[in-house]
Amino acid sequence: MGEFDLIKRYFSRPARRAVLSVGDDCALLAPSPGQHLAFSTDSLVEGRHFLPTVNPALLGHKALAVNLSDLAACGATPRAFLLSLTLPRVDEAWLSGFAQGLWALADQSDCELIGGDTTQGPLHINITVIGEVPRGLALLRSGAQVGDDVYVSGTLGDARVALEVFRGHLSVPENVFSQARSRMEQPTPRLALGVALRGLASSAVDISDGLVGDLGHILKASQVGADIEIVRAMPLLACAPDLDLPPAQQLEFVLAGGDDYELVFTAPPHQRDAVVAAGIDSDTRVTRIGTLRAGQGIQLIDEQGHALAHQFKSFDHFA
Repeated sequence: MGEFDLIKRYFSRPARRAVLSVGDDCALLAPSPGQHLAFSTDSLVEGRHFLPTVNPALLGHKALAVNLSDLAACGATPRAFLLSLTLPRVDEAWLSGFAQGLWALADQSDCELIGGDTTQGPLHINITVIGEVPRGLALLRSGAQVGDDVYVSGTLGDARVALEVFRGHLSVPENVFSQARSRMEQPTPRLALGVALRGLASSAVDISDGLVGDLGHILKASQVGADIEIVRAMPLLACAPDLDLPPAQQLEFVLAGGDDYELVFTAPPHQRDAVVAAGIDSDTRVTRIGTLRAGQGIQLIDEQGHALAHQFKSFDHFA
């Protein structure tokens, strides 16, 4: 099977919103009136971001999901995406599974594939997503203010549990591993929550490399610090009740686990009821875990209100 036959069989559909889609040198997309276009791109490399044994359908889902998560953090609605796929060889069974997972999430998110590229080499997946957000309503990292509450969507740390099992560092019951592995291999981009937070949240970022590091991007951009209450943060590890984890390790998984693809965002205290309503409307768990303060960095606060020393860091490809 040649390159263009591969594209036609697995990655071509008639254009819906796009003016021009797959098949020409460029795709054409017209933005809706009163909207800004939002772009983001992510790469997944075999052996770095996923295991060779991963189900290709789940990999197709995740490849798109991690990009949609960035749109969610901006409060953008997905519109289209580009796919660049480097393959060691043409494996029709793998391609069929990958395309199945990709299309399922694309259809669910109403996001159409409008172009891309294929080439031969070590397995490498790159997706660029395009979304729309009303002018002036994009969620940014730079809008947080002293006194704002800090929130997290969903749960954190479960993907790290699966990773430690794969590494042979942790042994867990099969049902726990299945739940944790699903969180690692099939994350849920919080698109509905991102849209619901327009006009409510003062800042937002998606959690890909760990809560500490990704919240740190907000703090740096907004020039504020944060106090995080560990009594609120610890329950974010959903599978913790089924594990015999030392508290310090549980806290590490929550704060620096990575691969969560949840949102951490901030909002003024007077918006607490509205934030709760946004979570309910988007069918997403939302937990308030701390407060922004003057200064720099993240300070952990225990049940007695005492500051705790910590050295938690998030994932860095080049650290």
